[in-house]
Amino acid sequence: MDIGGIFGGLRATLSPEVGALLRRYRLRDTAFKVVGVGSVGTYCAIGLFMTEDDEPLMLQIKEASASALERLGATQWSRAQGERVVSGQRIMQGATDLFLGWTTDAASGRQFYVRQLKNRRLGSVAELLEDKALPQYATLCGRTLARAHARSADPAVLAGYMGKSDAFDEALASFAMQYAAQNAKDYAYFKQNVSWA
Repeated sequence: MDIGGIFGGLRATLSPEVGALLRRYRLRDTAFKVVGVGSVGTYCAIGLFMTEDDEPLMLQIKEASASALERLGATQWSRAQGERVVSGQRIMQGATDLFLGWTTDAASGRQFYVRQLKNRRLGSVAELLEDKALPQYATLCGRTLARAHARSADPAVLAGYMGKSDAFDEALASFAMQYAAQNAKDYAYFKQNVSWA
């Protein structure tokens, strides 16, 4: 797989000013990246780019396969799968990554989306609990999610779908509790069956 060529195809999907900025960087090194559970079996790599005066930029490519909805019978996406992912992120996020784009490996035909590699994380949940900030954090997450969904569809239709009763809220809470219980059960099974030696 030609990683340099994959990254090279990114410029065509970026706005002209961002493409001009990216032209200042040259690919210096690449590394494979271990993906999370939701991306098992997909290709992911990181590219280290540098300017002439040694300013770094790290970009990540992630393979984009067909949507799960498409596999369940939804209308097939006719363009690049990476474009589908990028379009969705641009709709859902108030401010997307400057270098968010898509590209294809010409040799294999595999499709990818590209974004900056971010290594910033919020504090741990334990820290939130110690500071009694978990309710505020949960509220912030809920508002962020609601805002993203309001950007991706008609808010009036969503509100109509959810109705005025507590049924939707109760369904979400019930799902969350079942999900948490399953996680606890899975972790207990994991601890019982994995050797730490």
